[in-house]
Amino acid sequence: MNKNFIIERFEQVTFKNRIISIFLFGSLVPFICLGFVSFYTIDSILGNKVESAIKSNLKQDISTLENALNNLNHVSQQLAFGGINKQIEDLQQVLEPYDRIQLLTEIKSELNIISFSNPNVGLIMYYYPETDLHELENFNIRGHFSPKELPIMAKYPEITYYGPHKSYNGSINQYVFSTMRKVNLPDQNVYLYIETGRNALQTLFAPQNRKVDSRRLLILDNDGRVAFSEDAKDFPENELFPGSSNTEVTSGEYNQFFWSKETSNQGWSIVSITPMKELNQERNQWLVKTTLFFILFSIVAVFSAWVLWKMVYKPLGKFNTEIKSLIVSPSKEHTGLTDIPEFDFLLHQIRSMKGQIWELYSEIEEKEKRRADLEVEKLLYQINPHFLMNTLDTVHWLAVFSGHDKIDKLVLSLNKLLSYNLGKMGEVTTIGDEVQALKEYLQLQQIRYDFQFDVDIDVDENAMALLIPRFILQPLVENALYHGVSDDGYIHVDIKSNDGLDIKIQDNGAGMSEETIDRLLNDESKENQKVGMGIGMRYVKSILHANYGGEARLEIKSEIGKGTIVSVRIPLSGGDIPS
Repeated sequence: MNKNFIIERFEQVTFKNRIISIFLFGSLVPFICLGFVSFYTIDSILGNKVESAIKSNLKQDISTLENALNNLNHVSQQLAFGGINKQIEDLQQVLEPYDRIQLLTEIKSELNIISFSNPNVGLIMYYYPETDLHELENFNIRGHFSPKELPIMAKYPEITYYGPHKSYNGSINQYVFSTMRKVNLPDQNVYLYIETGRNALQTLFAPQNRKVDSRRLLILDNDGRVAFSEDAKDFPENELFPGSSNTEVTSGEYNQFFWSKETSNQGWSIVSITPMKELNQERNQWLVKTTLFFILFSIVAVFSAWVLWKMVYKPLGKFNTEIKSLIVSPSKEHTGLTDIPEFDFLLHQIRSMKGQIWELYSEIEEKEKRRADLEVEKLLYQINPHFLMNTLDTVHWLAVFSGHDKIDKLVLSLNKLLSYNLGKMGEVTTIGDEVQALKEYLQLQQIRYDFQFDVDIDVDENAMALLIPRFILQPLVENALYHGVSDDGYIHVDIKSNDGLDIKIQDNGAGMSEETIDRLLNDESKENQKVGMGIGMRYVKSILHANYGGEARLEIKSEIGKGTIVSVRIPLSGGDIPS
């Protein structure tokens, strides 16, 4: 039902709307498909490009930070387990001011040597947690030093790493990383505190020094908590990061942010967070441009479809005019063209066909007039034969009453033959009726001619009821009598039906030459149109062609002095026999 409904609705669509719809469908659908493919391709390329850039930056950041922390670890090991520990231990036991000052000078000199030899190392000092005091710092301290307030990034038994925080160095104002390690002194509880240097992480975690971009950084400790956040509103410190539950996932989306994570060998992680709207900015710009281009393309496609319809509509109007003039009048001649070669050629063909149709119409009118005249003439010619038949019927009864049996027989045969032959030439009859009329004809001819001849008629019983056109056998037998049958002449009529109807007329007469055969079948001259001179043979040929076309066959084979064979082949089915 739905399919039929769609077909019916489509059939009601005008030609104009069909052209526009098909044109728009053929032009816009590929463009839309190409747009979708391009969009997903561009989106994938941009996504991979941004994600690759973020991961690349993260790997560079984590490498920089690991190097800085490794440097802090190396320096802290050197100081915590080095020869300077003996001097620090002695410092706690020296009471003389002079000796104490001299020892402090030596320790600071050692610290300065280490500090200058490691430019990525900043503030260095020793911290005593029991008294909350510090000493031996190589730079002035800003404010009160409190390790408990520092953000722990990673904590191990021998060392603790602190995430980005304001430096305690009074000479700089930037974010630094730091580490605290217990000094190897058996009888004292002392910790070594070291910060990264002024330029160690200049472009990394110090927002006031780093290049301005859209990303923000997070530092996660070993447990996945946020130790440092550049976006405390959406990712507050000391809370678990959303992507920490699955350590295998290194990127994702959260709260309108795209995040990417890199984990260090020490267990802490760096996370880059970027707003999704900034990531999609380039894609959205491409989408807007594509939409505008699609609208422009649609307008052009609609205009092109309208122009195409106009190009087709104009020739159709001319065709309509030509067809109307075709059925109205042949006199008005149209010479306008469409300026399109293909349509102009069709117009020329239509106009040529128009002329031929009206010529044919005039010829048919003339033939109809002639046919009417022939019908009148035919009626006039039929008057005399009917009068003759009535007269013969009167002679028949006079011969019966007078006892002239031979005359009665002759008149009766002639009357029957005339009655059969006066039927419509070419109308349908049976083989049986045709054979009976042939016998009447032969009886008359045997009385007419002064020589004796025999006729043998052999017909299959199953062929007697077959239909053939009227007046086929008599002209063929008449041809045999006319061309050379004399005393002791013999004519054999053989009619058989197999897959077709085969009629064979054979005589033992004088025979005919090839020229005579050709004249009988093909010569249309007036001299050869006399009765008995081939008109019957041409009639048979014409009637066979009219009813069977090329499926029927008429052949004549003859030899001088040996006789003639006329063969007719008629198909059992097909043809156009009038009923």
